Amino acid sequence: MNTRSAVICGGGGFIGGHLAADLLSKGIKVRVVDVKPTSEWYQVHPEAENIVADMNLRDAAFAAVKGSDTVYNLACNMGGMGFIETNKGLCMISVLINTHLLMGAREYGAKRFFYASSACVYNGDKQQESKIETFLKEEDAYPAMPEDGYGWEKLFSERMCRHFREDFKVPTRVARFHNVYGPFGTWEGGREKAPAAICRKVIEAKLSGKHEIEIWGDGQQTRSFMYITDCLKGIHKITDSETWHEPINLGSAEGVTINQLVDLAEDIGGIKLKRNYNLNAPKGVNGRNSDNTLINKVFGWEPDTRLRDGLEKTYKWIYQEYMEKYGGKVAVQKPAPIGAHVREKATAGAR
Repeated sequence: MNTRSAVICGGGGFIGGHLAADLLSKGIKVRVVDVKPTSEWYQVHPEAENIVADMNLRDAAFAAVKGSDTVYNLACNMGGMGFIETNKGLCMISVLINTHLLMGAREYGAKRFFYASSACVYNGDKQQESKIETFLKEEDAYPAMPEDGYGWEKLFSERMCRHFREDFKVPTRVARFHNVYGPFGTWEGGREKAPAAICRKVIEAKLSGKHEIEIWGDGQQTRSFMYITDCLKGIHKITDSETWHEPINLGSAEGVTINQLVDLAEDIGGIKLKRNYNLNAPKGVNGRNSDNTLINKVFGWEPDTRLRDGLEKTYKWIYQEYMEKYGGKVAVQKPAPIGAHVREKATAGAR
């Protein structure tokens, strides 16, 4: 597909900032839209058209889409498990964003519409066991029993994409993200996800001299984590496809337990910590890993960055950010209060 212009909604977030840089490097004219002031964007690219607007509002969404060949919808209210389990109403409101953007894409004849969905759409009954082999296939989203709030919003929006494609000929593409991580992501404040949170906790333990770490749950929960560069490759393959238009997994098949994730972060940080398990904290489902059978079949490719390699780059970036912000002192981390930060962020798609 020949894309000359693109709009990234939720482009002030983690994935959106990386996607904007990637598209600009390809000579594509890029419009970046986010509800946050640009001072709060994860990355700001001066060569892009940068707009602050609320995609929950119909007129703003239509204006964002107008004149763009490709629409990337990464905008939603989300964060790590600590956020989505306590802000279900805010997560559900994001259905307005995708609805208005789809309507705008139909109105202005967008050549392609990419929707960032999530592994949170999968049936909870299939994620009860903490096994590395708990791989989720695309058909496991039905019968529907997704993550309450955020997962329901994602599954509903997937259906919106399907019916706009079938009824109104909007060329939609949908990827189910599995735990995207990497530099320029959230690493504190309550919305950060497991890789960044654990890296920060290891850094804090080293700086404080208190060699302990709190782990949410029993540490046996299993997940797969996808490095940001693999995410971008997958987005392009799925968006540009002329033949595939059903929701498809986009994640690494390298499953680990949270304890194993901590092992890696400790190894990178050169430290061993006493583990304190908080069994009352939000921990999500027991097992959730990406089955990549379909993406391999369709595209002959799957995310292949080793977790150890991606986590090392992420750890180093977070360390630099931490030292720059706190000057080597240990900060008191306070999770975002319930109902706080009603804003669009680029979705990372898994907990």
